[in-house]
Amino acid sequence: MAAYWVARARIDDPAEYKRYTDLVPGIISDHGGRVLARGGRYQIMEGPENFHRFIVIEFPTLEAGVACFQSPEYVAAAAFRRGGAGVVENVIVEGGDATPGVLIQPIEETHS
Repeated sequence: MAAYWVARARIDDPAEYKRYTDLVPGIISDHGGRVLARGGRYQIMEGPENFHRFIVIEFPTLEAGVACFQSPEYVAAAAFRRGGAGVVENVIVEGGDATPGVLIQPIEETHS
């Protein structure tokens, strides 16, 4: 089942943040992801206005999205923004409506 990486970002240092954004599309593609929305027009409908960049990426599965986020290539790219270039909140959610009668739990991280 498809999954969606949803991120909201605040950019504090555009030049340094660009070093991150220049690398990410290739990493996403390598993990089977497809950008659906990245930095386009938006309208905040409710909640705080702390973020001004919104991203939606589709992956074939939740596990593929998590593997991308945890990959050495993504971790290295994210170091550019994590060093003070911006603040990002990320979530990867499986598509579909699992709400009726089901308590959803985060996936368990497995260690080999």
